[in-house]
Amino acid sequence: MLTTAVSAQNDTAAKKFRFDFHGFVNPHFYADSREVVGGREDMMLFYPKPVNLDANGNDLNEGWQANMMTITTRLNLRVTGPDVLGAHTEAYIEGDFTGSTNASNNDLRLRHAYISLDWERRGALLAGQYWYAMVIPEIMPMTNPLNMGSPFHCYARYNQVRYRLPIGPFEVAATAMWQLDNVSQGLLNGTQSTSTLYARHSLMPELNLRLLYAKPHLLLGGAANLKTIQPIVPDAERRLHSSLSYTFFGKARVGQLDIKAQTLLNNSLYEGCSLGGYLMLADTTFSDWHFNTVWLDLSRNKGHWRPGLFLGFAKNLDYGNTDYAYCFGRGHDIEYLWRVQPRLTYTTLKGLFFTAEAEYTRAGYATPTSNLRLSLTMQYDF
Repeated sequence: MLTTAVSAQNDTAAKKFRFDFHGFVNPHFYADSREVVGGREDMMLFYPKPVNLDANGNDLNEGWQANMMTITTRLNLRVTGPDVLGAHTEAYIEGDFTGSTNASNNDLRLRHAYISLDWERRGALLAGQYWYAMVIPEIMPMTNPLNMGSPFHCYARYNQVRYRLPIGPFEVAATAMWQLDNVSQGLLNGTQSTSTLYARHSLMPELNLRLLYAKPHLLLGGAANLKTIQPIVPDAERRLHSSLSYTFFGKARVGQLDIKAQTLLNNSLYEGCSLGGYLMLADTTFSDWHFNTVWLDLSRNKGHWRPGLFLGFAKNLDYGNTDYAYCFGRGHDIEYLWRVQPRLTYTTLKGLFFTAEAEYTRAGYATPTSNLRLSLTMQYDF
């Protein structure tokens, strides 16, 4: 009788949970006119490499190359359960096959894994791995994977605790974050490297405060982000360096047109797949070097044919500064960076769509270089 009663209780509890399984498969072909700085077999493109001349004056980084990958194929599971502590509960797990480094392509990688407690008008708590707080999912550019507008738009996921509080049409969100896949640069045992240790030794999580204003066809917001690391490990003096970055962003829907835009005052957002970084000076003090970034994304949101356009521009505010012992970050030798990226998507409205895209990126080295990427994507959502 006891076994039967326990079994019945378990059956009743199980019925309170709902499991939703989704994902997609997306073969992606791309070709570049020169060597690029990027990740995951350069599927994530940041910018073209500089001129590299051989003894005969030929640029070794010039020349077409092509590849095809399906590693961004994705699986996700959403579990909704009974209310707990007066809050709606949810757990979410999502993975793809990009691995955590270039050496682990095709390996299953954890993208998102979090628990959410939602008290509706009294706020919501999220704990786990989710978008980096300088990534605003509501305004993410609709470009092809894996790029998603980077390095003009941040693109990363962090372990975090985030609390969102709605106040009328506004929402305030405070986030504390810890590194894993996207890590800082510094000196580890005297060698320049990337590691979670620089953030861990600071004892400080990365902190973000964001304000949103949302209406049915309009979203506006801004955020401030504070990152603190210990750039030298080990360091008996435990010298710390803090970087403060800001962003303002917006999204509007006008008929069948979605308009998204963002600007970043980027004081070392290397870990977010963006630009900027910091310098270690000869006296072992530290100083940020800064980028100003702005981008615009336009896309049609209805119909079978959905054209779109991404425009991005970034300016290095400390270009030409050579007064340092070490440079950490991305893009220090670039004065400016701009991108024009038109695309055309045909959707069957039944989970299957096709996208053709051209991406022209110009990098302002001492001798500027350009790359043209042509890509084709097929995606099946389920």
